[in-house]
Amino acid sequence: MMTVSTKARKQRKARANAPLHKKKRMVSAHLDSALMSEYNVRSVPVKKGDTVRMTRGAQDLKRTEAKVASVDLKNSKIIIENITVPKADGTQKPKPVDPSDVVITKLDLSDPWRKAKLDSLKGA
Repeated sequence: MMTVSTKARKQRKARANAPLHKKKRMVSAHLDSALMSEYNVRSVPVKKGDTVRMTRGAQDLKRTEAKVASVDLKNSKIIIENITVPKADGTQKPKPVDPSDVVITKLDLSDPWRKAKLDSLKGA
């Protein structure tokens, strides 16, 4: 159960120790304005296969649009294809990105439950 404390320390602890089924909802991102008006919802949990656009970060990464390679629920981060940082030995390593720094531009609707949920919101 999530805490209702106003203390930042307890809020951080509750987020860090939350079970995975609650952390999944925390890894949500806003939808693009076209998708927002189509589905009548502001944000949805990010899923592998969604196409996202970076809105914050370094100037060379802003406005980059790519697919989500994986979602790290433990650290509440997402890995996006072609977003990398160089390591000390020169090799490239995927850069974990906070889901609040991206906007979902295309949804992966291969999951029937996700599609049914979004379709039910569409008519509301």
